[in-house]
Amino acid sequence: MQEQHALPFLREILLFLALAGILIPLLQRLRINQVLGFLAAGALFGPFGLGRMAAEVGWLGWLTFPNNDNVAMLAELGVLFLMFMIGLELSAARLWAMRRWVFGIGSAQVVLCSALLGGAVWLLLGQNADAALVLGLVLSLSSTAVVMQLLSERQATGTPLGQAAFALLMLQDLAVVPILILIGALDNRSTAGSGNGVLWVALGAMAKAALAIAVIYLIGGRVVHPLFRAFARHRQPDVFMALILLSTFGIAGLSFLAGLSMALGALIAGLLLAETEFKHEVELMVEPFKGLLMGLFFMTVGMGMDALQIVQAPLWLGAAVALLVLLKTCVIAPLLRLGGLSWGRALEGGLLLGQGGEFAFIVIGYAIGARLLDGALGARVMLAVGLSLFVTPLLAKLGRGIGDAWEARTRARQAQADDAELAQLENSVRGRVIIAGFGRVGQQLAKLLAAQGIPYVAFENDARLVSQLHADGVPVWFGNAARPELLRRVHADEAPAIVLTMDHPNSALQAVRGIRREFPQARLFVRSRDERHARILKQAGASVVVPETLEASLQLSAFVLEAMGLDEGMVDRIVDDERDAFEAALLQATPHKPGSRRQGA
Repeated sequence: MQEQHALPFLREILLFLALAGILIPLLQRLRINQVLGFLAAGALFGPFGLGRMAAEVGWLGWLTFPNNDNVAMLAELGVLFLMFMIGLELSAARLWAMRRWVFGIGSAQVVLCSALLGGAVWLLLGQNADAALVLGLVLSLSSTAVVMQLLSERQATGTPLGQAAFALLMLQDLAVVPILILIGALDNRSTAGSGNGVLWVALGAMAKAALAIAVIYLIGGRVVHPLFRAFARHRQPDVFMALILLSTFGIAGLSFLAGLSMALGALIAGLLLAETEFKHEVELMVEPFKGLLMGLFFMTVGMGMDALQIVQAPLWLGAAVALLVLLKTCVIAPLLRLGGLSWGRALEGGLLLGQGGEFAFIVIGYAIGARLLDGALGARVMLAVGLSLFVTPLLAKLGRGIGDAWEARTRARQAQADDAELAQLENSVRGRVIIAGFGRVGQQLAKLLAAQGIPYVAFENDARLVSQLHADGVPVWFGNAARPELLRRVHADEAPAIVLTMDHPNSALQAVRGIRREFPQARLFVRSRDERHARILKQAGASVVVPETLEASLQLSAFVLEAMGLDEGMVDRIVDDERDAFEAALLQATPHKPGSRRQGA
């Protein structure tokens, strides 16, 4: 009777799922970056960690990964899905919307960092041109997974620094495609031997790879989109998931048959789906598995990291990590400054993006397989990249401290200069409308006031914006409208109106409370986010509150009602009745405040 074998790699799969089930909630509770947690788990339970002792201690074989070959298949799956998910994020619309940052600043960062790092590898390590080129390009990339998670944890993805970092990471993700093509071309060149035709062999290989990618993209676009459109109408999640897997593995297989890497094919599959109307549905389907698949990839990366090398070559690894971070920071910080960030935030961005990226583990593995890179050197470089990932949270914290300190010093200097200038102009700012917050809403209000010849004075917390506008003669000053001494300087007690237009809800609330406490008779007009925020501001003492969501919905409703044939006068009455109803609700919810009058929502 034929022997029946168990499912291949069943023990490895069960062990990984058990570790993931324990690690993911534990890391979330401890607020530890998941990427670093999975790297550490892979290093601990891998063949270079506790797996070393599996032969002597039998039961450890069931709780560790003693043989890295047994998880090679899992690692390949992790790589494919990592590339697919990154391709899904790289839509043409997003790239075009941020084209200045992506293709301008991002391209300059990759080119300059590659040149510096490649030169360091060539001069300091004595490597040949091929190895220097590959390592220079690879090390110029940063970790999308680590950086974006750190930004998300501090809710900074929407800040100027967060947007700039995201743009640079998008270009780096795109750069993986030519890097993988280049490795294939160099591999073909090395097999062709030396001679005058070597360069033509390399160029021919790159042209062939580019043509193959173009063909796969065109054919895939003509097949994938109609396929999803035909079967998505059934609205069956299992069918939709099967289509996602078919697209990923199918295009990865086509890429392999064309002589390219399967990882590149998975990236193309993500790019294809990113351009369809099914993108968001695909993201929802993949989201439950995203953390698990990312964890699978990074855990297998950690299994290849030999921690004993840290003991054997601590100076080499420490110097490598320090040089990597230093060179990348020296390139990225000036580029971010050139893009418009302050020097403090630019330095913070340089340190945040100074680590190596997850693509280094993929690309260096391919380079070692193509014999473009020595295996021992490649292992050490991957370990250095892994260590740079581990120190990234500390670098990010250091960078944030530098950025905050720099901006605090800038604000202090700006405030001193503005206080001195306001002191000289103290009598000329009597009786002016005071605008606190000079963003889009504040600037629009100032434009209307100026058109009617009504004088105003404005305050804004963004020192860079204040400097730009102040140089153009706009009466805007740096400062916080919640400071009583600042408002006394501009005679807030004589102001016909004080208007708060700041974006942040807590800032608006603090300003309302401070102004009402110091100037109880002031007529205080405040912008609110929504009706709930409006009630809070009204209770704090605002005379008039304008909720953005209510006003936008009323205007939209008015257009729709007019389009349905209602008379313009009737539409105006309907809208006014809604405003009156909201005013009545506010008056019932709040006591009468000094200076209040008819509510204009």
